[in-house]
Amino acid sequence: MGIKLFGEVFLTLLVITDPPGMMPIFLALTGPLPARERNRAAWQAVALALGVIVVFAVAGQTLLAYLHVSLPALQAAGGLLLVLVALELLTGKADDPEQQSATANIALVPLGTPLLAGPGAIVATMLFVQRAGGPVDYLQIGAAIVAVMVTVWLVLRFSGVIVKVLRPGGIEVLTRIAGLLLAAIAVQLIADAIASFVTAYLDAR
Repeated sequence: MGIKLFGEVFLTLLVITDPPGMMPIFLALTGPLPARERNRAAWQAVALALGVIVVFAVAGQTLLAYLHVSLPALQAAGGLLLVLVALELLTGKADDPEQQSATANIALVPLGTPLLAGPGAIVATMLFVQRAGGPVDYLQIGAAIVAVMVTVWLVLRFSGVIVKVLRPGGIEVLTRIAGLLLAAIAVQLIADAIASFVTAYLDAR
């Protein structure tokens, strides 16, 4: 049962975090940076995402209840954050050297959250924890989360090879495409949140 749960958690979170889909966004945000700074951004983003997911796995329901925050509200907030980042990518502001020097900021938002540790990953993890039947299940869930984050880190860590192939011109094109993709993801997150709010309102009536 433990191995089955591990596989289920691993595959679910791997699909949600989508490492191949993250790569163009990561490269768009960190392409102009030196390789050392780009690698640092990769592990900082993964470390933050791991921390956020673990915190919500352990105390997610209690934390949201204490703050009177619903999951759709969290989802909408993540969408709004992504809109801001998408606009920077589309307008070229993300290419500003002064902004790019803040590697930690890029790693935290939007890479660490809400892209890696977004509403989808948080909700999925909370649901798996609710289903867990004992210490063995908790251990399997924790191992699966760590395995997913290691996989994401490996993909981002070795994305530098793609930077060398694309060169500055290719990175610029990729930046605009990533901005468009991020905008679409943001709109979908906000739309899903609005739909959840409407459904909850109709159910309450």
